[in-house]
Amino acid sequence: MKISVKYFAALREQASISEEIIDTVYSKPGDIYAELKLKYNFSLNIDELKVAVNDCYEDFGYELKEMDTIVFIPPVAGG
Repeated sequence: MKISVKYFAALREQASISEEIIDTVYSKPGDIYAELKLKYNFSLNIDELKVAVNDCYEDFGYELKEMDTIVFIPPVAGG
């Protein structure tokens, strides 16, 4: 299944890209994050993130569909 993934903040820095389309056997954001964490050696654990699918917050067990857009949202600091 092809999924569009967008990266922000620390994840964008660690992946060295802001977005990509991946071809994966997984259909849940939690499994996809585990796959990407291995690929890019992400330092953040899943419990430190939120996930959005097609601009709506979802849980990590949400069932994705072909060409959904997924965003893993790391904690951000601001002032």
